[in-house]
Amino acid sequence: MDHAYLFVFITSFIVLFSMRKMAKKIGLTDKPNTRKLHKGVIPLVGGISIFLTLLAAFTIFLPHSLSMSLYLVCSATLIVLGALDDKFDVSFKLRLLVQACISLAMILIGGHSLHNLGYLMGSETIALGEVVGSIITIIAVIGAINAFNMVDGIDGLLGGLASVTFTALGSVFLLSGNEYLATICFLIVSALIPYILLNLGYPFGRRFKIFMGDAGSMFIGFSVVWMLIRGTQEPDIVAFKPVTALWLIAIPLLDMATIMIRRIRKGHSPFKPDREHLHHICQRIGLSPLMTLFVICLMASICAFFGIWADLHGVNESVMFIAFLVLFAVYFMAISYIWRITTFIKKLLGRNTNNQEAHQ
Repeated sequence: MDHAYLFVFITSFIVLFSMRKMAKKIGLTDKPNTRKLHKGVIPLVGGISIFLTLLAAFTIFLPHSLSMSLYLVCSATLIVLGALDDKFDVSFKLRLLVQACISLAMILIGGHSLHNLGYLMGSETIALGEVVGSIITIIAVIGAINAFNMVDGIDGLLGGLASVTFTALGSVFLLSGNEYLATICFLIVSALIPYILLNLGYPFGRRFKIFMGDAGSMFIGFSVVWMLIRGTQEPDIVAFKPVTALWLIAIPLLDMATIMIRRIRKGHSPFKPDREHLHHICQRIGLSPLMTLFVICLMASICAFFGIWADLHGVNESVMFIAFLVLFAVYFMAISYIWRITTFIKKLLGRNTNNQEAHQ
């Protein structure tokens, strides 16, 4: 399959370059404003290009099946919705409605749904009925799509976090003996790498910069939740425990939950954009964009590694779940009191510097 990865990598570059020219002609671009501080008009076709590349690769290199056809049709629907949103700013209610319909198609046509949450509460497995399972699946799909949409705030971040998640997913599928799903995950990473390079301004400079767009972030989020559901719920696959899924998407999930709770507490809509995300906070406490990217992707990698390690070593699912809740509590408190914490650290470092100068 090495030739498939090379095909995807090269094709992704070619399609990205072709689509960026088209984007400028039809006005599918992102312009700077009070919330978007980039320079110049940037094409919003990263996600569309990645999808077209993968559509070609999956058709050529992978066996056809109902599940694959359904995945591609659902993805194409989200790509069209996202492109319309990028161009015309579609209302969040319509976006949620389409995402819910996509979820129902997953459940009713593909039979991909959450029906078993594992041993989260101890010795008894949490089995979900058809109706409850369907409702939770819809919530999970919408949640994952919007979690990845929300982290797309600085160069390289969505691509970086998606690469961490798909690399982790591909690894656990490979370890469980499912080469087919592992190959899909690694092909997605191969398609993402050219986008990440161009998004960061490499190797051709910042004038060739490209953004993912809502089409891309929705496609990435959907692809992630599709793989998580397949990997945890289908008897002939079951590559990892349901609780492990939380660890594989920990940072986007924690950021979304924290930001929504904070918005609701302030009396705002949970879907109202703001500059309170983790990447905004990292930059406001003095980290450069590249260092912010590195720190957040490192955090995501550590969480994913812990999830895989705990899964492989048979750590009790309830222990993994409690550990995740503790992580969320710590994360939430740290973000809520970040200015006090950073002020204290700066004072502490300032004191230490002064003490060293006094001794000298």
